[in-house]
Amino acid sequence: MTHDHDLVLRPTQAQIDAALNPPAGRSGGDLVVETLAGLGATTVFGLPGQHALGMFDALRRSSLRYIGLRVENNAGFAADAYGRITGEAAPLLLSTGPGALTSLAALQEAAAASAPVLAISSQIPTAGLGGGRHGYLHELPDQAASFRGVVKSVHTVRTQSQIPSAIEAAWKSALSVPHGPVWVEIPQDVLLAQTRIPVVTGGDAFPEELPPRPELTAVAADLLSKAARPAIIAGGGVVRSDASGKLKQLAEALQAPVVTTPGGKGAFPWTHPLSLQSWIEDRHTTDFLEDADVLLVVGSGLGELSSNYHTFKPRGRVVQIEADLGKLESNHPALGIHADARLALQALLETVEPVAERARPEAAERVREVLTKVAERLAAQELTLEQEVLASVRKALPADSPSFWDMTILAYWAWSAFDAKGPNHMHSAQGAGGLGYGFPAALGAAAADPTRPVLAVSGDGGALYSIAELATARQYDLNVTWLIVDDGGYGILREYMTDAFGEPTATELTRPDYVALAESFGVPGVRTSAQTLEADLAKALSTPGPSVVLLPAVLRMFAPTHLS
Repeated sequence: MTHDHDLVLRPTQAQIDAALNPPAGRSGGDLVVETLAGLGATTVFGLPGQHALGMFDALRRSSLRYIGLRVENNAGFAADAYGRITGEAAPLLLSTGPGALTSLAALQEAAAASAPVLAISSQIPTAGLGGGRHGYLHELPDQAASFRGVVKSVHTVRTQSQIPSAIEAAWKSALSVPHGPVWVEIPQDVLLAQTRIPVVTGGDAFPEELPPRPELTAVAADLLSKAARPAIIAGGGVVRSDASGKLKQLAEALQAPVVTTPGGKGAFPWTHPLSLQSWIEDRHTTDFLEDADVLLVVGSGLGELSSNYHTFKPRGRVVQIEADLGKLESNHPALGIHADARLALQALLETVEPVAERARPEAAERVREVLTKVAERLAAQELTLEQEVLASVRKALPADSPSFWDMTILAYWAWSAFDAKGPNHMHSAQGAGGLGYGFPAALGAAAADPTRPVLAVSGDGGALYSIAELATARQYDLNVTWLIVDDGGYGILREYMTDAFGEPTATELTRPDYVALAESFGVPGVRTSAQTLEADLAKALSTPGPSVVLLPAVLRMFAPTHLS
């Protein structure tokens, strides 16, 4: 019997001739960029460095578009966002030692959020590998060891013939669920040496699928079909697997209310009668979910933010669908289904017994009751300014435009209160929680899709992490509007310290004039107010190219419900 994978296509004579007579002047760096192009990459991010120059020299002989940022960590954030928006593995080209290590925080965020990033770094010359102390520039005893606890897989190359296969394997790893960052490192001499290896003309790195075990989905379908009070928590796995449509079908079939986690923003329609929105940090929502007799958790590990800071204690049966095996039942006992969210939801749709809406009319009413209680709790806290600012951002931002939020008070509000208007539209650094994500990530999204304006939101403290990228935005004319909320320091830490210790320490900051600073980069800037924010932000978003909108305002967080 002959199988399809046993068939080998016979090369044409032209292909044979090209392989026997590769172009002169190629190096190991060319094998890198040729492999990336063969796999379908079109855009790469990064920064050059002495050991990596072989890769960057090869870029000028390739069709790949290069977006160069000013700090490696910011380049990693840009690649992260590019991967989230396109679903492709975004190449990130780095140099050895300090350059590589500076990307670690960005790779941690990509790992936490399951964003596919293909990091390719140079290494010291081959003669220095093995842990000896040879004194090479940028030398580390074991560079890859710094990344093994962060990325999905590590691939070390020692010869030119290994380059295409190593990059293909890494590409496949990055795009197999759960998506994530991967690490490839190639010695300087391997990148620089001339090569007679034929031009890399294609790639075959289809990611592996992760279907659910049918006996598990059969049990889950039975539990959900017989449940009196089913509910659903939708996490980032629903967004990453493009399963929001199937989630909506299943929720309607079961008449099960749905709440989305911060990573799952937009996975379920905000105004749907069954939508509990994203108020997962509210005790009223937590109580509702605890009361479910069967709780379906899709694409979430029920970590700190998704469990109201681990105060959530389900009383009913939990069914958890999760592609990351390490997150399965890591916080709560469950019927654990290790699977891609899309494939598992499809299996459930094929086996659950639909419940007519008229047979469970109380579901939508119970949702309305919870949202009313949430609104009343907020109203009692006199948070009008915060709600008006968030509403102005929503009105100004086009419905199909993506937004990228730094770790700032307005982002903490957005996790719970912002209507993303669709899946894959709102992204933040809530996975790893590092500062500086918003603006460079927005640049990566604008590079991925220049047809839509992109919004970045930062506080003044987080903005200073990535202020240098205003030069990148101007150099590549990327269509990003950056809203900076200036409250004079690390606002959320100020609140945390005041609550815990009575007064803050190390939270107050001297800041530049952000409008003047933006204009010094050739980027238009405007100082706005809460009253003029909507108009100023809408104007900036509708004007092509980068811009900065500065909002001086001290915002407050809504009171937590996990402490009482």
